[in-house]
Amino acid sequence: MNIGVLGGTFDPIHIGHLIVAEEARIRLGLHEVLFVPAGQPWLKLDRHISPAMHRVEMVRRAIGNNPHFKLCTLEVERSGPSYTVDTMMILREQLGSEASLFFIVGRDTLAELPLWKEPRRLVQICRFVVAPRLGTKDLKHLETSIPELPDRVVKLDMPVIEISSSGIRHRVGQGLSIRYLVPAEVEEYITEQKIYLPSSR
Repeated sequence: MNIGVLGGTFDPIHIGHLIVAEEARIRLGLHEVLFVPAGQPWLKLDRHISPAMHRVEMVRRAIGNNPHFKLCTLEVERSGPSYTVDTMMILREQLGSEASLFFIVGRDTLAELPLWKEPRRLVQICRFVVAPRLGTKDLKHLETSIPELPDRVVKLDMPVIEISSSGIRHRVGQGLSIRYLVPAEVEEYITEQKIYLPSSR
């Protein structure tokens, strides 16, 4: 059984996340894709992040109409910084050895892998499914620090989707439309809860 895992701050989740997850599901024959909102992303400890309750609810609403997408709240339920290797170890224990884990990331995120906690151990636990991003650096440096990585990477051959959560937050703060950038259910929630307005930060 092949299981996809898409982690992220999801502040907010947007159409790009959903397209990449569906593309990975179809191309790799994934049984399901788990969306894992980060609790306290250690690489973003110096940035303002919306409360987990909002980010989790936005993910719940965004994936609600796809039976192959599931919400996983492992990281928001744990205290302290969120590390991918810890999450994947727990998932490995929960799903058993018969499940193959595929961690879905953008090419820009993969470039930071040497900075992560126990990257070589992570590469042993799961394979990486890499979505293209514009303007990302060459990844050859990864082969030096993580020699096992090339054999554990699957590249998604798909169009680059240049939608960012930071851009969406900026648009909301400026009073601009985010229609078609996020699912309608997420747009409604952002409006209802007044998330990303200058007065809410």
